[in-house]
Amino acid sequence: MYIVFLAGGIASGKSSVARALEELGCTRIDLDALSREVLEPGMPCTFALAEAFGADILDGSTGRLNRAFLAERAFATPSATELLEAIELPYIRTLLLERLDALSQQEGIAIVEVPLLDRLGTMLDMSDEVVYVHAPREIRRTRAIGRGMHGEDFDARDARQPSEDYLFSHADTILDNSGTPDELADAVLRWWESRAQHAPSS
Repeated sequence: MYIVFLAGGIASGKSSVARALEELGCTRIDLDALSREVLEPGMPCTFALAEAFGADILDGSTGRLNRAFLAERAFATPSATELLEAIELPYIRTLLLERLDALSQQEGIAIVEVPLLDRLGTMLDMSDEVVYVHAPREIRRTRAIGRGMHGEDFDARDARQPSEDYLFSHADTILDNSGTPDELADAVLRWWESRAQHAPSS
């Protein structure tokens, strides 16, 4: 299995690229989806967060996490955000390792959609290629606002993400998404065709 870590900032088009590659035959792993799995009721990560941020972030009858309560506390200060990541990321990494291990003997391309590339640490060494979907910040901000996000919310979230310099320096391939959706689709298809040797044999 050829492992690709797919990175990009908010409203960069990263998820659109991941969906397009999935339609072309790639196996898609979304780290945001894995983060939801580790926060299911009864999971060790959920209990650890309740211990750190207060038992009332869990519903008393179902054990389900109240994400709004958690976000209010975890993003209140930089140190609280660091604590959240210190608790949650090891569980997400472990689950990712399990998924990749299960795919290791298969043919094809696995696309790992990564919201925070700089939080993966040494796991970056597991990838065969890092693809960065790039669009300038102002374009991304305009897109995000057009989808209903408040500008202040975009600014706060974007500030917690890896810098463009970091992403450029760690990327093997840059997909430019400063243009039209058709231009991005063409770039994705060219990338896919250039990696055809990794596709499963028919």
